[in-house]
Amino acid sequence: MLKVRNISFSYQEKPTINSISFELEKGKNLAIIGESGCGKSTLLKLIYGLYDLDDGQLFWNDVEVLGPKYNLIPGMDFMKYLAQDFDLMPFITVAENVGKYLSNFYPEQKKERIAELLEIVEMTDYANIKAKNLSGGQMQRVALARVLALEPEVLLLDEPFSHIDNFRKNSLRRKLFGYLKEKQITTIFATHDSSDVLSFAADVLVLRDGKSIEEGNPKSIYDNPKNKYIASLFGDVNEIEIDGKTELIYPSQLMIVEKSDLKAEVVKSYFLGNHCLVEAIHNNKTIFFESEVEVSIGSEIYLKKKP
Repeated sequence: MLKVRNISFSYQEKPTINSISFELEKGKNLAIIGESGCGKSTLLKLIYGLYDLDDGQLFWNDVEVLGPKYNLIPGMDFMKYLAQDFDLMPFITVAENVGKYLSNFYPEQKKERIAELLEIVEMTDYANIKAKNLSGGQMQRVALARVLALEPEVLLLDEPFSHIDNFRKNSLRRKLFGYLKEKQITTIFATHDSSDVLSFAADVLVLRDGKSIEEGNPKSIYDNPKNKYIASLFGDVNEIEIDGKTELIYPSQLMIVEKSDLKAEVVKSYFLGNHCLVEAIHNNKTIFFESEVEVSIGSEIYLKKKP
């Protein structure tokens, strides 16, 4: 189990990470979300042992995670950390990069392991291509394969799909998180993509200004956000007064009805495939809702929160 106990850290005077605590069981995964600059990347680096804590302690089982003051080479052997810069060796092949830290004592087993990892990240066809000739998304996939090579006990991923095309991202996420679950690799990943959180995270930690402001099951947090900041991390959100009470309502939770107290004028419509995201004005405020049918610009409609 990973135990994070009241840790704090600052680059200068203002704390970047402020009194964060949580626990994560072996084999589980945790998503860290929050606006840019809230401390997501710094928290991952602290967990890995790249920085010394100002306060608090970190443990993996009974082993304390310590920083550069205590380790000649920062980082913990049982962890792997993938930063947003991939640190590949440009003049060797994809296969050589993935197998960089694998033993040469059993060459056949090494070859099989590299092939397995390249299959997971869908880079088999690029095994003999030099890393310098890859796109950013391809480099990111190779870097993912490399951190998995020695099968760490704890895996830390910083925006692991940020450079990967949408058409490939979904398949890669399913394969990667399926593999991590099968191998019982404890995983923490920082992301700005709500799909990563809602579809693949067992738990989510919400950061704001270096503080943990919410932690728990992603669906529960999505369905019952404490404030607009948390709700907005999952997409567009409306603040609408209903029956004298201000509610946070996602566009997907509104529907068009014949008559209601929520009257709005349509100003824009964005086609998204199986539905449109419609922008409208209600009480001089912009609101958004989803519609499966086309809505005319300038038309007046009535909306209601879905049951």
